[in-house]
Amino acid sequence: MHLFYTPDLNSEIYTLPEEESKHCTRVLRLQQGDTVYLIDGKGSLFTAIIQDSHVKRCQLQVIDRQIEYGKLPYYVHIAVAPTKNIDRMEWFVEKAVEIGVSEISFLLCEHSERRELRLDRLEKIAVSAMKQSKKGYLPLLHEMVPFQRFVQTCIPKDTFIAHLEEDAMKSIKDYYKPGLQHCILIGPEGDFSEKEIATAYKAGIRPVTLGQSRLRTETAALVACHTLHVLHDIYAPL
Repeated sequence: MHLFYTPDLNSEIYTLPEEESKHCTRVLRLQQGDTVYLIDGKGSLFTAIIQDSHVKRCQLQVIDRQIEYGKLPYYVHIAVAPTKNIDRMEWFVEKAVEIGVSEISFLLCEHSERRELRLDRLEKIAVSAMKQSKKGYLPLLHEMVPFQRFVQTCIPKDTFIAHLEEDAMKSIKDYYKPGLQHCILIGPEGDFSEKEIATAYKAGIRPVTLGQSRLRTETAALVACHTLHVLHDIYAPL
């Protein structure tokens, strides 16, 4: 299944960009009459036939469309403070997309070691992971925002903060409800500050634990994402 990302597809005739055209014709060695598949990142999977295998302007004829391809029956939102080493955050984005994530937000916290983020690089990694894992939806990726501002936008009953303080006794499964949105907040390597935890509590956000082990930020974020998938498989299997 040869899959291409075509977010701007809006007609039955589509021309692949030059980079994708080269990949299609030179790397994959596809020719006129061959079948390819297109995803727009919004849940549509298109079947197309190569009409002109030009190395710079490969033209396709769309012959079929499948909607809600790979749609998750629940909503997974991970809000995480980016790590100092950006490679670790790129790893998280890649793996979260492969597993299945609806939305990723980036938090600027009091203990954050990274205070800037190149979202365009992470978006490219997300697109690549989406294609590799044959997902139909590209998750929403948001620019980094201060923790206090992010908390103001949360829906308290759907949001949980994972931290290392002793009062984080319950796990995600204790609050999980099939089919609903769940947002998990993951702090930086130095954890959330006492002030940030207090702010979350005041907003109605409840604490959760991710287990007895002390996890690195990107590991904790991926564990939270995977845990929600496992809980769905247990309580609301397909």
